[in-house]
Amino acid sequence: MTTVTLHPPRPARRLVSALCGALLALAAAGAQAQQASSIVIQGKDNWLFPGWGSLTQVDTRGIDASTQLVRETRDALAAKGIQLEVLVLPDKTLFYQDKLPDGTTLSAEVKKRYQTIQDKLKAAGVSSFDDEAVLRRVKDGGQDVFYRTDQHWTQPAADATAEALAQRIKQDVKTLAGKPGTGMPLGSVVNERRYGDLAELFLTPDQRKQAGRETFTVRRQADNQSLIDDAPAPVHVTGHSMVQPYFGFPQKLSNVLDRPVSVNWKPGNVGQWIMLLEYLESPAFKQNKPQVLVWQMFEPTFAQGPDAKGLWDNASIMTTDSWRSRMKAAVGQ
Repeated sequence: MTTVTLHPPRPARRLVSALCGALLALAAAGAQAQQASSIVIQGKDNWLFPGWGSLTQVDTRGIDASTQLVRETRDALAAKGIQLEVLVLPDKTLFYQDKLPDGTTLSAEVKKRYQTIQDKLKAAGVSSFDDEAVLRRVKDGGQDVFYRTDQHWTQPAADATAEALAQRIKQDVKTLAGKPGTGMPLGSVVNERRYGDLAELFLTPDQRKQAGRETFTVRRQADNQSLIDDAPAPVHVTGHSMVQPYFGFPQKLSNVLDRPVSVNWKPGNVGQWIMLLEYLESPAFKQNKPQVLVWQMFEPTFAQGPDAKGLWDNASIMTTDSWRSRMKAAVGQ
């Protein structure tokens, strides 16, 4: 279910996180979903990687087509006074290539795929930033940026990305609406010891036991959260399970911006196209248009358009022309 709130709700329970991984992995793996070995890459030192997406080929035409749709969306939103910020999250394999199985390597083209996307967005005049470089600094500083047995990022990675995005927003929008002091206070940190979603859902019991549990770090909701729940949100984030409150990203973004941040996200292989439409076509958008709209995407699926049959779920698939028409109608063009 899509969640749209003025403030990120309490961190989702572990079942929600696991469900996100399950739905996304099962659908993205497509016909290979019947064999766990084709869904999960079991690497060295019990590191696990999603097994969907090519490690050797880059769909340059798809990247170009997606960039064109993003540019059209940017223009439509700008005409209504809304700043679009595109947040492309890099693939886990970029940071842990040394943990891939022997004989499994990324091609030179795939290693450059994230930067290729950033270059295309920059050439199109779309506001974004290099999150691969941000996360590289986190990892070089001694902190993991992805969980070992899970497809999702760690709290340090989410925090660093939120801080970088906040700086980008401040650069692009000189004065945010709302009052200082209305950002989300950060609650205390707690640890949960459990299996990651890739281990929990796709390994045999023996494989799971060998992979072992790991510690997930999450923040509780602050005690005084209710004091600012009624403030409107000038910044909205739309995306997938990486930006769900469980991993702390929207809370940190709100805290750094010192303004409320709303978020809608959905588990599974629905894709970035339907997620944006769901928000733009929602009463929340019509009643309280944001000053800044953050559109989160994934590097490995950036090239998949609205009509990517067999990759998105059936309810999410539509022609490019249909998506474009719905986007413009929702924005009010």
